[in-house]
Amino acid sequence: MDMGVALVQAYLRVHGYLTVSEYPILETMRHGEHRIATDIDILAVRFPHACQLVPQQGRNDEGDVDLETPDEALGLDAEHVDMIIGEVKVGAAELNRAATDPAVLRATLMRFGCCERHETARVVEALLRDGHTFNPAGHRVRLVAFGSVPPERSHPRYRVVLLRDVLGFLRRFLRTHWDVLHHADFKDPAFSFLMMLEKAGAIGQV
Repeated sequence: MDMGVALVQAYLRVHGYLTVSEYPILETMRHGEHRIATDIDILAVRFPHACQLVPQQGRNDEGDVDLETPDEALGLDAEHVDMIIGEVKVGAAELNRAATDPAVLRATLMRFGCCERHETARVVEALLRDGHTFNPAGHRVRLVAFGSVPPERSHPRYRVVLLRDVLGFLRRFLRTHWDVLHHADFKDPAFSFLMMLEKAGAIGQV
């Protein structure tokens, strides 16, 4: 997995999103042939009130603690199901041409299962126009570009999250909850790498 994608995936998972990374979109060409149109870097869905709960042992829930510390850069809406179609770039935080192809977006929406097929065209039209919309069930769907620097356009029609903010948030999250988190053995590649740096005392030097 691309390390930029891995970093964004860890960031979204900390926020309670379920993710699919580097999802291939197939398309039908003329004469019935097929090809991969593009890979969607990150698909993510979050249900309202999702958090990382650390429960107290036993039946009493008074000692339960959640580790939720949402990052304002992500624009989290805690009241709605939130679906993200994300692009991850080492350079400018921009959506590539394939990621804004209506056919690609139709296939992506059906991967989420958030719309009936006859409803996808309307949702795609709103996504391309505004960068975000709500599907008929009231779930928010949005386009998000992650990158190292802002896009060339000053007012893109999608949300922009810079990778330095992603990394900064994960570092703060680790340090804020280190007394709890250092007991866990995480399998997420990016998050476990940051855990290793923290344990080695090197995270402040990178």
